[in-house]
Amino acid sequence: MLIEHRGQRPVVPESAYVAPSATLCGAVVLGEGARVLHGAVLTAEDGEVRIGADTVVMENALVRGRARHPAVIGDAVLIGPHAHVNGATVEDEVFVATGASLFPGSVAGSGAELRINSVLHVNSKLAPGTAVPIGWVAAGDPARLFAPDQQDELWEVQRGLDFPGTVYGVSRDTPMRDVMARQSAYYSSHRDDRILGGDGDGEAG
Repeated sequence: MLIEHRGQRPVVPESAYVAPSATLCGAVVLGEGARVLHGAVLTAEDGEVRIGADTVVMENALVRGRARHPAVIGDAVLIGPHAHVNGATVEDEVFVATGASLFPGSVAGSGAELRINSVLHVNSKLAPGTAVPIGWVAAGDPARLFAPDQQDELWEVQRGLDFPGTVYGVSRDTPMRDVMARQSAYYSSHRDDRILGGDGDGEAG
């Protein structure tokens, strides 16, 4: 499904493929030979999603772009099933495994690997060629690797990365009711979305 959002339409080159059950919403641009498989969602909120050449976004993955944090995916990247790439930069030839998550402002350097259910935290920079083990968290600039049982050590780094400010634009002590009122208003722009009838050749529509 191709959707116009905030007046922006997905761009799908003739050499790319988008599965019938995938969704491209807003300012999403696919590179040559890109593949977006069933159930994947690429949504450009008030920013962009850019997918490089010969990159594959697998089933049920989510790629989200924001104004302050576009999602920029390089060439020859694999975004695995159920992966979550939110406002991150993924350089060329990165492997993002099943269930891995990358948060706004993060950068995965060329040739890095984020293995199953691993996390690259907000505003964290993973050096090229680094592998994040299964279930581990990479946090900081440059990113350090933390095992699941290192929560205290992780928090010492994570606290300064400002997750609520980066993702929601609020301070850590903001009540959840206020956070969600802001989020509801932010996503209300989807009420004006328009489903396009494009066939995937060139600019949708």
